[in-house]
Amino acid sequence: MFKILRPLKFLYLYLLFMVVAVSCSVGATPINTDDYKGTIRVACVGDSITYGDHIQDREHKSYPAQLGQMLGDKWAVKNFGVNGATLLSKGNAPYNKVTAYQQALDFKPDVLIIMLGTNDSKPENWQHRDDFTSDYKQMIATFRKVSPDVKVYTCLPVPAFPGQWGINDTIIKNEVIPLVQQVAKDTNATVIDLYSALSGKKELFPDTVHPNAEGARLIAIRVYQALTGKAALTEAGY
Repeated sequence: MFKILRPLKFLYLYLLFMVVAVSCSVGATPINTDDYKGTIRVACVGDSITYGDHIQDREHKSYPAQLGQMLGDKWAVKNFGVNGATLLSKGNAPYNKVTAYQQALDFKPDVLIIMLGTNDSKPENWQHRDDFTSDYKQMIATFRKVSPDVKVYTCLPVPAFPGQWGINDTIIKNEVIPLVQQVAKDTNATVIDLYSALSGKKELFPDTVHPNAEGARLIAIRVYQALTGKAALTEAGY
């Protein structure tokens, strides 16, 4: 009896996560690894959530690190996250003015994953909200200039519960996210909905803003699904 139920359990989990993969990735077309002769270079651009701040052993447990483990040797995943970074060029810590930005451009990625907007929700930054769309489009255009065939994925920021340091979940949900969605539509990028994926999981955000290693794993799973069209099943049930 148990021998029968166990395969059924994993079949159910597989089907469940395939449904989640579709619902969390808008406009996604899985990447065909056969189209690449060499290693597929993946640049993870973002703030402290991408960097893995507040995660013990971030070198192995940040979302880019866990994503690389899931994808395997065919892929080279690089973490270009910067603590406190904003998408807004007039923000208090604009990403396009940090060293990691140029490093990401020099990497000439085949795949670009952008997760910015959390720090932009701070009052001192969001006063420049009118520039958010144009700044985002400019960042994508700059990457496409150095890597014309780059596949761009724009992540909806994860929720805050409710946030601190001025980070505001209401702004993230009602103002930042619609603008990210519009940018993706206008630039023919793929949306990865990390907000929905992490909603209701307050226990994974010890400081109400930064996901722990388990939260980072959920992010990695959603990104993996968007890139491959596959469910990332593990012994833990993901």
